[in-house]
Amino acid sequence: MSVEVRLDQGVIQRILQRRGGKAYQKMEERTSRVARIAEDEDPGSMGDYITWRVVEGPKGLQGVIRCDHLAVLFVLKGTRPHIIRPHRKQVLHFFVDGQEVFTRLVHHPGTRPNDFMSRTLRLGR
Repeated sequence: MSVEVRLDQGVIQRILQRRGGKAYQKMEERTSRVARIAEDEDPGSMGDYITWRVVEGPKGLQGVIRCDHLAVLFVLKGTRPHIIRPHRKQVLHFFVDGQEVFTRLVHHPGTRPNDFMSRTLRLGR
């Protein structure tokens, strides 16, 4: 009497990568850990806009971390010096050092890039 066992690489890979499989669980753990780092590294309230998921990519499972904040590109890339003018009202209204300011024009100095997403990936290795 003899027994023959055949290993089908495609079947093994599908079993490991299916939802709830070992590889999927490991990718979920790692992606959620990196997303938590992103929430800690981000400026202001951007952490509230960070989401993550695991998807099937061309080379297997991939963890995807996304930030949907309206200003995320301005934070990541920085801004050049620019002029801010009111759009809906006659004047701009804001506070500086506790003093109320009304003005028709602001010369914004720009901002330095803060690539917190790339920094997050390096920290999450």
